[in-house]
Amino acid sequence: MPNMSPSVAAAPPAAQSSVSPFESAAGGNGTSVIGTDLTIMGQKITIISQNKLTIDGDVHGDIHGRQVVIGEEGSVIGTVNAETIEVHGGVKGAIRAATVTLHPTAQVEGDVTHKTLAISEGAQFDGRVRRAKDAAELKPNLDVSGFETIRMKALTNGS
Repeated sequence: MPNMSPSVAAAPPAAQSSVSPFESAAGGNGTSVIGTDLTIMGQKITIISQNKLTIDGDVHGDIHGRQVVIGEEGSVIGTVNAETIEVHGGVKGAIRAATVTLHPTAQVEGDVTHKTLAISEGAQFDGRVRRAKDAAELKPNLDVSGFETIRMKALTNGS
């Protein structure tokens, strides 16, 4: 006969983030979003995303990532370099990716270097198109190792 005595389960531990604000969640598959209320600008700005980055706001700087989506409300003035790039909004600058898709609402002014390119009817494009000769010229720079010292200083000063 099974034991019928009541058992008390231990309460689950409180949820804690396993990643500090200064650590990267490398290997994750989340999406980072630059919202419609956000404008990022400055000298020599570079945004690096290890996963998917959706831009619905305005960026004046360069972007490197695995997958970059520029939403209908989004705009980038600078170079966009990723494995895949989808443009629904505006880009003024160079685009480099293995796969580039310009959707009907896209407005692009700049050169596109690609392996595969799709331009939907209605997309506005003013620039030159060139198929990459080798994959290395399309590879985004996702190396953030130079930021480790900044993270470590922030962690030790914040303790």
